[in-house]
Amino acid sequence: MNRTPEIVSPEHWLEARKALLKREKAFTTLRDQLNEERRRLPMVAVTADYRFDGPQGEVSLLELFAGCSQLLVYHYMFHRDTGVGCPGCSFVVDNIGHQAHMQARDTRLVLVSRAPLAEIEPFKQRMGWTLPWYSSFNSRFNYDYHVTLDPSVAPVQYNFRDQAELQRLGLDHHLSGEQPGVSVFLRDGEQVFHTYSTYGRGLDLLDGTNNWLDLTPFGRREGWGGMPDLHGAGKFWWKLHDQYEHASSSAPSCCKE
Repeated sequence: MNRTPEIVSPEHWLEARKALLKREKAFTTLRDQLNEERRRLPMVAVTADYRFDGPQGEVSLLELFAGCSQLLVYHYMFHRDTGVGCPGCSFVVDNIGHQAHMQARDTRLVLVSRAPLAEIEPFKQRMGWTLPWYSSFNSRFNYDYHVTLDPSVAPVQYNFRDQAELQRLGLDHHLSGEQPGVSVFLRDGEQVFHTYSTYGRGLDLLDGTNNWLDLTPFGRREGWGGMPDLHGAGKFWWKLHDQYEHASSSAPSCCKE
């Protein structure tokens, strides 16, 4: 049975809500300050000639901008052994809004995966996504931005931690294979600069569904990071959006419509 909040009078609720509001406003101020500091980060010139495969053929990193000044790259984990994408990465993509809002601000958002385009396209169609999605399979791009980890190719680093630190922290799942992340690039004419990358929980702000769920008493139901899993481990963990059993007899009535 779900654990529900304490039942109180309207006056008591308003007092508690105002107390929380003070903390929320302090968090908003801190968030704005962090955003400002992020914008002031120095940048690094990109000198490598990265090449990507897209629907129209091979393109350069510069061409990924499609004329915009800013480029957001979501490093999408594609599992070649199964021919499907990572459920967590898919959850992020499902939460991306209409691209017109990005483009109106001189910014383009693309997905990049280290898998052949011929393997990516069928899954993209299955998910019904229209975002531009490129293959970096024949490029060092994923290795240089630390989302494909293979010590035989490049020293292991994930979330700005080297192999020794990851092992010390027990993060062995970040020592090899594909990893999620976001990298941000700025162009000045034909010169491209790398301005920012984030990984792990740094991607949390991209998940609009989770931010909505954080407003509710039961939260995300993930069972980790202080968020309750009230119905058993894994039941509410991310799945591909066509794998949820919405029509099952155990599903809540709101999901049967």
